[in-house]
Amino acid sequence: MDNEKAGNLPLGVALSWGLVQPPKRGPKREMSIQKIVDAAIAIADEEGLSSVSMSRVASSLGFTTMSLYRYVPSKDDLLLLMMDAACDMDIPEEEEGLDWREKMRRYVRDTLAVMRKHPWYTDIPISGVPITPKNLEIVDIGLRSTRGLPLNDYEKMSIILLLSSYARSIGIVMKDMDQALKAGKSPGSFSGLDYSDALKKLVTPDRFPDLYPVVMSGAYTDEVQGANPIPDDFEFGLERVLDGIEYYLSVKKNMEPK
Repeated sequence: MDNEKAGNLPLGVALSWGLVQPPKRGPKREMSIQKIVDAAIAIADEEGLSSVSMSRVASSLGFTTMSLYRYVPSKDDLLLLMMDAACDMDIPEEEEGLDWREKMRRYVRDTLAVMRKHPWYTDIPISGVPITPKNLEIVDIGLRSTRGLPLNDYEKMSIILLLSSYARSIGIVMKDMDQALKAGKSPGSFSGLDYSDALKKLVTPDRFPDLYPVVMSGAYTDEVQGANPIPDDFEFGLERVLDGIEYYLSVKKNMEPK
């Protein structure tokens, strides 16, 4: 290991940065950290995170479990490397003329796309601040949207955390919905349309005084009001997050000395 650069980084993080020398023994030519991670991701994408084990990954590559441990010392290290690899995306070129709101929209959508491509991503608990290279590239992309705004570094990172948290929460909901749909659930069970008629009979104004008018209007079950469909929940929520950031920026501007 390159101790000068690695410092006190966890071993899995050092592996992600390429700071660990490959083992001198074992199947050097046929095996690599990249192949191990790719195999693990393929299993997780197809069968879910619970199917990923060191022995299963080794078997899929045609090697012994012990051979795998020479390259990736633990399953926790493997999961960290999988998360970092999942963040590998084509870094979009910066476009002139985009305002900060559109840049933030794109950041949230790109972050959400990672989670939808790899539904297992949010099954891995957050264990600390992102410090692997590809994950940090996504953070860097997010910080582009704050460039030129009257924010200090703490405020910039707090906004990126807010946007990332929103994307993660929506990613978890969409993952559950996608899995349920694959299992045979109808789309109407999520929108509530399948149960609209029943709810209009069961939800009464005396028991549910504030929910009752929402159910009766069709908003609770995503019914169409007139000619205009109900706004997409994800986009609606994202715009309200951006409204909050815009309001914060305006407050800061008004607090500046005249």
